[in-house]
Amino acid sequence: MECKVLAIVQARLGSTRLPGKVLKRVNGRPLIQILLHRLSKSKKLDKIILATSKKEENDVLDSFVQNLGFETYRGSEKDVLGRYYNAAKIYNPKFVVRITGDCPMIDSDLVDDVIRFFEENNLEYASNINPPTYPDGLDVEVFTYEVLKEANQYAKTPYEREHVTPYIKSNDNYKIDNVFNNNNYSNERWTVDEPEDLIIIKNIFNHFKPNLDFSWKDVLRLKKSHPDYFKANKSIQRNAGAELGTGQKLWNRAKKIIPGGNMLLSKRAE
Repeated sequence: MECKVLAIVQARLGSTRLPGKVLKRVNGRPLIQILLHRLSKSKKLDKIILATSKKEENDVLDSFVQNLGFETYRGSEKDVLGRYYNAAKIYNPKFVVRITGDCPMIDSDLVDDVIRFFEENNLEYASNINPPTYPDGLDVEVFTYEVLKEANQYAKTPYEREHVTPYIKSNDNYKIDNVFNNNNYSNERWTVDEPEDLIIIKNIFNHFKPNLDFSWKDVLRLKKSHPDYFKANKSIQRNAGAELGTGQKLWNRAKKIIPGGNMLLSKRAE
C-alpha cells in the first residue's frame, strides 16, 4: 500500500458554521465530489484518500466517497493531527499533501506547482499559505511523512492537534518555504465555510457548467467580467473561523437564522 506522494483530504459533516457543507450540492454534485474530481487531475499525486472522523454522522460521507472509488480513513473527531498521521501511516508515503474538504475550487496545476517546488528545494514543509498570496480556497500544504510523524509525537496543545500543521510551521528546525504568486489575491474568498460562500461557489460552477476543469485563473477572469458573482461573502475575513471557539461560531450562525440570535427579546445581545 506504499506510495510516494499521498494526498489526504480532511473533511467531516459536523461543521459548526455550515453543517454538512461538503455534501452541499452544486449542479447535482456534492462539493466533495467536485473537489476529488478536480484534485484527481494532478500529475504529481500517487494516491488520494479522505480522512474523516468516527462519528456516526460521517457514515454517509464515508460511504459516498468510497462509492466514488476513493479510499477513506476514520479517526478522532477533535485530534485531527492524530487522524491525519494514522491515515498516512497505512500508506507509508514519502510526502503528504494536505487538502481541506471546504476547498472545491482546488486547482490541480497549483497543487503540482507546490509539490514541484517542495521537491526541487529539498524541503520538509512547503505551502502557498504562509503567507497567502492565492485566493482562499486554493490552499496546499506539502510535508514529509517524517515531519508529520514528529508533529504527532510532540504537538501537545489543542490548537496544534486540531489544525494539523501549526507545530510544523512554528518549528525553526524544519526546512520550510512558501510559494508566492506574483500578484496578491489573498483577499479573494473561494472556500466554503459560510452560507454566503456557497452562493459564490454556485455562481462560479453555474457559469462554467458542465465543465469542472477550469483553472483558478479562469475564475479571476470571470470576476473581471462578472464582479456581481463574487459579492455575497465580501464581509467575511480570511481564516476568521480559526480564531473562534465553538460557542462563537454557533452564535454567528444563530444570528443569521434567528433575528437577534435567539427567540427571547430580553436575552438579545443588542
